[in-house]
Amino acid sequence: MTKSLLPDQFVKAHMDLISYVQTLPDEAYLYSYAGKWTAGQQLAHIMLCLQVTSKALLPPAVIEEKFGKIDRPEMTFDELVRFYQAGLRNGGKAPERFLPPPTGIEQRIQLNTELTDLLASIRQQLMTYSEEEMSSLSLPHPFLGKLSIRELFYLMTYHAGHHQRQIIAHLKHFPAIFPDTSSN
Repeated sequence: MTKSLLPDQFVKAHMDLISYVQTLPDEAYLYSYAGKWTAGQQLAHIMLCLQVTSKALLPPAVIEEKFGKIDRPEMTFDELVRFYQAGLRNGGKAPERFLPPPTGIEQRIQLNTELTDLLASIRQQLMTYSEEEMSSLSLPHPFLGKLSIRELFYLMTYHAGHHQRQIIAHLKHFPAIFPDTSSN
């Protein structure tokens, strides 16, 4: 995916997640299935991830000095998704600093606003890198290791949808949205 498409796809995936969560009634927003994260916590997790990503988007010379360059062929979007899914299957989990706190209704609007603002900022940051820099400069991922900037944004684009799919799956167990009709 080229620099001209990636920032828009990244923002769209996140805005789709935010928009979906905004449609949820408060009870569904706060629902936790089997101890899993609520929809609000899923968004808070995304916010924590994006905050770290934004801080890592330094000038190219600083990134190269701190993290180096990729010394392997760059993965495609599909290859990166398979690599991430394999990492999850092999026990990869969000490190503690990415674990969301309990998130209440009172934080809902603020979280949506902050996420939207952060996405716009990250999009602008991403646009400052050349195609070559996006493919060669390395940034660390907690359990996938070094990724190119492009690969990291492939991952972050997928990651938003991954969490939206988790919310949808968990809410299938929420009776107010999917009532049990088996007795009818």
